[in-house]
Amino acid sequence: LTLMQVPFVGTGVMGSAVGMDKLAMKTAFSRVDLPQVKYMAVTRSQVWSNPCVFPKLCDEIEANLGYPCFVKPANLGSSVGISKVRSRSELEAALDSAASYDRRLIVEAGVVAREVECAVLGNDNSKASVVGEITYESDFYDYETKYTDGKASLFIPADLPEAVAAQVQEMAIRAFEAVDGAGLSRVDFFYVEATGEIFINEINTLPGFTALSMYPQLWAKTGVSFTELVDRLIELAIERHTDKSKD
Repeated sequence: LTLMQVPFVGTGVMGSAVGMDKLAMKTAFSRVDLPQVKYMAVTRSQVWSNPCVFPKLCDEIEANLGYPCFVKPANLGSSVGISKVRSRSELEAALDSAASYDRRLIVEAGVVAREVECAVLGNDNSKASVVGEITYESDFYDYETKYTDGKASLFIPADLPEAVAAQVQEMAIRAFEAVDGAGLSRVDFFYVEATGEIFINEINTLPGFTALSMYPQLWAKTGVSFTELVDRLIELAIERHTDKSKD
């Protein structure tokens, strides 16, 4: 669409790629000083190629991140290939599983936190929605929990201190700008209530957009109806295309 000079809703090639690759995303976030949980980058070759390297890799993960931790493919969504691990045997199995999905992996330290989300709308002068929260009974927000009715609950707006909600909104816009976002994005965070810390988790540059999805619901509670939201996204697509045509 870019090569054909056709307007489209959402982030361009570069920002979409950065938003898809968890390691590139984390690098972009670190450049604008957005706090993140501790993590390590791992390659498939470290997991599979050398039997001498793998035990040392596991030692390093245990020393730097501890348990529990999360093993993820760098370039998948919807929690596919993600494992929460609490022991050496689970870590080894999780690394092997994730390596079957991607040659680039990421291992993140686990935190006891509330999961909150914020929607962003705009191009260069973006706005943030109210903050929402997801709760669930499962061990973590895995694929089944995400896509099975009744497995998760959404609270919009989230019951948060006003200062915390404002900080999440500000961080969401910074994350959007860090990846050169356009049109729409949903930014996910961990709020550690015990310490007041907020860690950015990830940005979704093309979030779910059914009437029941978090993104339109966040805007509905902010005062923007579904119809108005669609109209605004089309306007933003045309605006961005027009700006590029002037370059």
